[in-house]
This record gives sequence, C-alpha cells and structure tokens, in this order.
Amino acid sequence: MSEKKFSKKHEWVTLEGDIATVGITKHATEMLGDIVFVEVPEAGKSIEKEGQAAVVESTKAASDVYSPISGEVTEGNKAIADDPSSVNGDPEGANWFFKLKIKDKSELETLMSKDEYDKFCKENPS
Repeated sequence: MSEKKFSKKHEWVTLEGDIATVGITKHATEMLGDIVFVEVPEAGKSIEKEGQAAVVESTKAASDVYSPISGEVTEGNKAIADDPSSVNGDPEGANWFFKLKIKDKSELETLMSKDEYDKFCKENPS
C-alpha cells in the first residue's frame, strides 16, 4: 500500500496499483462528532477531482465527502452505510468510504503528506 495522502477538505487516499481507497480523516470525525448517517457512491459512478462523492451526517452537521482525485468508483463501503457510527472508531483504516480506479496519478502530487496535513490542521483548526 502506498503512503497515505491528505486533502484540505479532510479526506485521505491510499493507492494500490491503480485503485485508490478514500475516506475521511480522524480530524474530520473529531470535528463532526458522532456520525449517524453515511451515503457512499455506487460502483460505476465517475467522479472528478474535488467532486462530491459521498455524504456524512453527524449529530452536529451534514457534510459532503469529496474525492481528492478523479476516477471511476469500483466499490462503496456498504458496511459504514449500514453502521455509520463505526466511522468514528477507525476513520483512517477499515472504515473507508469508497474505492476508485484512478484516472490521473499526477493528481496525487497535489495532496499533502501526513506531516503537511497535521500542520495544515493546526493552522486551520475548524
């Protein structure tokens, strides 16, 4: 598995071959609070970089989940749609949102490393 990369909209992505796994960050779940609803995209849906891909709702707010890269969805994580609160437990691991076949690997270069993301979160706390 590749190094995890992060977006300014609090999504993460890892790459295995040409399949990217995307989810929301621990920081995002801390801002959202208890997650009560998740909608993941269906396989076959094309998503552009920074396009709306999924929905997450908590006791505090509803938010769109954006794709940090372009591609075609190969799988939505039905387990988190069935048990939304599980996202709070392991947002950067087992509780990913969707997988997609990436269109352009160079888009990964626009994302942040873990250290860069941590610094971004400290400088932009909300």
